[in-house]
Amino acid sequence: MHLRSAGCSFLLECSEGRLPVVRHWGADLGPLDASAARSACLAGAVRGRLPGELDAEPTSLMPEPWTGWMGHPGLVGSREGRGWSPCFSVDTVRVGGIEAPGYTESGATTVEITAVDREALLRLVLVVEMLESGLLRMRGTVVNEGEPYELTQLSLFLPVPAHATELIDFSGRWGMERQVQRLPFGVGTHARENRRGRTGLDSAYVLHATEHASGFARGETWGVHVAWSGNHRHLAEHDSTGIRLLGGGELLLPGEMRLANGEAYQGPWVYGAYGDGLDRVAHRFHDHLRARPGHVSARRPVTLNTWEAVYFDHDQERLADLARLAGRIGIERFVLDDGWFGGRRNSRAGLGDWTVSPDVWPDGLHPLIAAVHEQGMEFGLWMEPESVNPDSDLARAHPEWLMAARRDLPVEQRNQHVLNLSITECYEAVLKQLLAILDEYPVAFIKWDHNRDHVEAGVRTRAGVPGEHAQTSALYRMLRAIKEAHPGIEIESCAAGGGRIDLGILELTDRVWVSDVSDPLERQRLMRWTGQLLPTELMGSHIASPRSHTTGRRHDLSFRGATALFGHLGVEWDLGDTTPEERTELARWIALYKEHRQLLHTGRMWRGPDPADGIWSYGVVAEDRSQALYEIASLTWCTSGAPPHARLGGLDPERAYRVRPLVAGAPPHGFAPPPWWQEDGIGMPGSVLTRIGLQVPVMHPEQAVVIHVEQVG
Repeated sequence: MHLRSAGCSFLLECSEGRLPVVRHWGADLGPLDASAARSACLAGAVRGRLPGELDAEPTSLMPEPWTGWMGHPGLVGSREGRGWSPCFSVDTVRVGGIEAPGYTESGATTVEITAVDREALLRLVLVVEMLESGLLRMRGTVVNEGEPYELTQLSLFLPVPAHATELIDFSGRWGMERQVQRLPFGVGTHARENRRGRTGLDSAYVLHATEHASGFARGETWGVHVAWSGNHRHLAEHDSTGIRLLGGGELLLPGEMRLANGEAYQGPWVYGAYGDGLDRVAHRFHDHLRARPGHVSARRPVTLNTWEAVYFDHDQERLADLARLAGRIGIERFVLDDGWFGGRRNSRAGLGDWTVSPDVWPDGLHPLIAAVHEQGMEFGLWMEPESVNPDSDLARAHPEWLMAARRDLPVEQRNQHVLNLSITECYEAVLKQLLAILDEYPVAFIKWDHNRDHVEAGVRTRAGVPGEHAQTSALYRMLRAIKEAHPGIEIESCAAGGGRIDLGILELTDRVWVSDVSDPLERQRLMRWTGQLLPTELMGSHIASPRSHTTGRRHDLSFRGATALFGHLGVEWDLGDTTPEERTELARWIALYKEHRQLLHTGRMWRGPDPADGIWSYGVVAEDRSQALYEIASLTWCTSGAPPHARLGGLDPERAYRVRPLVAGAPPHGFAPPPWWQEDGIGMPGSVLTRIGLQVPVMHPEQAVVIHVEQVG
């Protein structure tokens, strides 16, 4: 089978007696007839072992030990030690729902391969989809047809060529998500395993194999992403014979997946993206997300979140005043954060009691919502339904609903524990409370938070057996139920910041909170690398107060505004503590965002080439390349002498453009305009902008400028 879409090819060979073998995944091979496809399979075959080596060819989607593969097996499990080495044989192959008669070439379509191991009494269903975006995704289902079978691992893999000699993935911690790391693709296993019960602040995010010295704009790159919001693994395998694989799947806890006769386990989607440069890999993910049914409008409403304005100090009149100030400067959505429910006056109590607190809100939330609506704004609400404080009515009434592997509770984090949503009664009680709130109040947006890792995540009502898989499945089910009950409601995925960002949660949510840190210096990196998976419209990006509440740094509004512009813009600032001049300048940034949000949220992201170390250049270019918005950010002092030039990626070298600086307030500190900096703009050929570029203005560190480029003629 040869699948082709958006400049990518996937060549899969199904031969008798074994699982299908991937002969090519990467750049488009062009149309192939059956003879050419056979030749391509021969070219992609791996042969010629040295004496004394196994004649293994483990490029199956699910590598098996019987083939001689000595790396990670795709399927690990047994029947009390028996049947641990499966040997599958293909039974049926369907392409686009039709049984494949022989060689097939197709565009974006679905391939379903059913295979059996009659001795081990297992059935395997592999689904491979080539999407319109050029993304490839695959998932596996194991069906037990015999005695009870304990499944330990199901991972799927894709091969990459020998010139993919380096790996790029990510790590991080609270406030420092998406720390990029690059290392040689050496012999052995590069395993990134996550046992946190959520995607993780330190997740691998996207695991890439790439050519040496590749970057955003060039260098063949292959990336995989596991679309699962619970425990998972990303793997890069390089054996001593030179075979290189990328893959992953769900990480199952011991004894977590016991299949009785007739029961099945379906793994998560594992996505594969190919491109010449990291930007083109990212574009495939962006195109896929934008093609989702019900994808968000490009006219993303400007959001104000109350957390850093008031924290737990909820005062009805103060918040109504905040809403009035927000409406006057152009904010379109008002989100009430933590502290509105139960006994939640601080982080130590009340979590889990999802009823409006009569102590703080004697008339409910109706007066505040009326004040919000008077300003023409939507109303949003913060929730953390998967967690509970021990000091809460719910925990006192149902201690058996808290996840634990033993009689004692796990280590506390943030004064809270995890509720076991896989317990039917717990799930129904929590969902009932949430729907009661949403039925009573016109809530347009939920900030869905989850602030702690899962430690010893067992089911107390079942003697502490592992419950991670069931917990993640229950979360998905609850989000789906809320969306079905309230169509049109938007949900943001937040987990102590950017701790739950993956394509599994994004099937059910509409935005992510990139990080709890809004410091623009940190946000430059956070937005740049979160964009490796997500387009701008899904990344919550707020202008916070002059002094960062998390890092303590102080920044000019020009730097805070320019940084936040390239995401879903919001404000995280106590407007009651601002001067009229600050509100006027903030209103200008909001107006600038509104003017350009259609472009920002439909265009293609292009990062770099960076003019110098510590000076970053990036932009969003319209699909038809008729206009673009760029930012040049000075993160540190430029040590290269004269100011360097920033080349503008993504434009058409054959067209003519007008370049115009966009200034919303005071110029950056230490600013000295270069010759091209003219308020009314200056005409330039696209070839000049892409090959010579614009001289970077002189700026002090931690400053930025925004530039609009528009086609003329």
